[in-house]
Amino acid sequence: MTAQIWQALRRAKLPIRASRNARFLGTDSRNRLSNFWAPTGGISPQDGESDDSHALLVRGGFLRQAHSGVFHLLPLGLRVQDKLERLIDKHMQSLGASKLSLSSITTEALWRQSGRYSTNSELLRLKDRKDSGFLLSPTHEEEITSLVSGMIHSYKDLPLRLYQIGRKYRDERRPRQGLLRAKEFLMKDLYTFDYSPEHALETYKAVRTAYNNLFNELKVPYLVADADSGNMGGKLSHEYHFASPKGEDNVWSCDTCTYVANEELVEKAVDANAVPKSGKELVKFTGISVDRTTKIHIYVPRPASLPIGAPDPSWNDIHSFVNLHAVKKAGVDIDTGIETSTVHDLLPNTTQDSEIYDRATASTSELDLTPTQPDDPCPRCPPNTGRLAVRKAIEVAHTFHLGTRYSEPLSALVSLPDNPQPQALQMGCHGIGISRMIGAIASLLSDSRGLNWPRVVAPFEVAVIETMKDRGGEQVYDHLQDDIGASKLDAILDDRPIKSLAWKLRDADLIGYPVLIVLGRAWKERGEVEVQCRRLGVKKEVGLAELKGEVLGLLEQL
Repeated sequence: MTAQIWQALRRAKLPIRASRNARFLGTDSRNRLSNFWAPTGGISPQDGESDDSHALLVRGGFLRQAHSGVFHLLPLGLRVQDKLERLIDKHMQSLGASKLSLSSITTEALWRQSGRYSTNSELLRLKDRKDSGFLLSPTHEEEITSLVSGMIHSYKDLPLRLYQIGRKYRDERRPRQGLLRAKEFLMKDLYTFDYSPEHALETYKAVRTAYNNLFNELKVPYLVADADSGNMGGKLSHEYHFASPKGEDNVWSCDTCTYVANEELVEKAVDANAVPKSGKELVKFTGISVDRTTKIHIYVPRPASLPIGAPDPSWNDIHSFVNLHAVKKAGVDIDTGIETSTVHDLLPNTTQDSEIYDRATASTSELDLTPTQPDDPCPRCPPNTGRLAVRKAIEVAHTFHLGTRYSEPLSALVSLPDNPQPQALQMGCHGIGISRMIGAIASLLSDSRGLNWPRVVAPFEVAVIETMKDRGGEQVYDHLQDDIGASKLDAILDDRPIKSLAWKLRDADLIGYPVLIVLGRAWKERGEVEVQCRRLGVKKEVGLAELKGEVLGLLEQL
């Protein structure tokens, strides 16, 4: 068939470009950059951003910004996303989860029913011609619970594990860092349903195992931190992070044991024999409750940096002296978002007083209200052993044990074998930020030359680079593909005719293929190719007989 097409093209005397395009009419299964839209380059890096991962994603032809916080994925970016989705599908199937697709549109009524609707939140709102209250979903707990409540009525239908991969939306006030903080983003949501707390906790453990297996397959260092459930509800949750200077989260870990916690839950050991401080050894902050009715006094020990006799710091400085997450955990509804002058103006109108003490200031208190500092003692290690350190990190996944947080208000009930009264379903919610993970991996592994993708999500595992003088790329490409199905390589041939070898190599570094195969002088003289792997620092010449084994050996490390 191929020969017939070429003969017909020659008889028609079509231009050379037209004859080259003939191989893209379904007769050539090779991946070729000459037939793949990869608009790399063309956008010069701004001052100081030559190694910025988002700039590299743009210059590497993976995405373009459509609007503030909204991005189009180009073919290279879509290949990365598709591979990440297939990886997630694999590990969701290991849990016996069924995939579905929920609408991106939800209603204000459901969110009011669950108690999460707020006019000041980051919800993106829609109005139709009937002025109905619709939302673009930032998450789907309400919708999935409503769906299941109308279809599951007996414990015999459980456990149920449902997941989707879809777009989410939030009215982000300050989109930044490309895919890391956007208005539109792609997420995987897994929702689990059980009929007892014991079964729900077993499910939670199984999900965490699947998440660990997924992240291990990425072969990218990650952290798992004890986390606060926030407005999602529930009392058990864990965050998955990539350590990165670009991260907006602080993750604390011990240098001796396995203790890892995020900023909201981190604790430190305190000397149980220490005598509580009092009087001038204390610092007092006076704030106000959110409802403006209560004056709240917070007492913490005076740090060495604030000598006795020095004026107490103002309310605006409270973050330096008080862990407000700990105050929140203590059940104190304090307003932390107002200025000192505003606090002073509001305090005379309060009708109640409340006092909260750090455990180092009162023997009757067990609250640790002071911020954790680097080198503080670990709360789980024996005395004088483990020390805490903090790292910036990007959160890419989160698991929540929700209990009945949504099933009760949305009446998702099931009958039980030993209880005549229907009981609320025990739920879990487990998310992975897919678009955020793309940006996070790019941030974690990029360097000044370009991106560096892990094998499992790379747009192509191998790039075969030839020049007009040193042809033979098709032969090398075909040599990488054989009948051993499991070892078939996802390769692409850079056969673009108008680019020099030096340009193609720079372009390949920018895109971040895990392995490069270069046809240069050694190919012309000895029939050998140069195998390059930037992440592993490998550059060597090999013959065709050893080529595939060499490439597979490198990819297995990536």
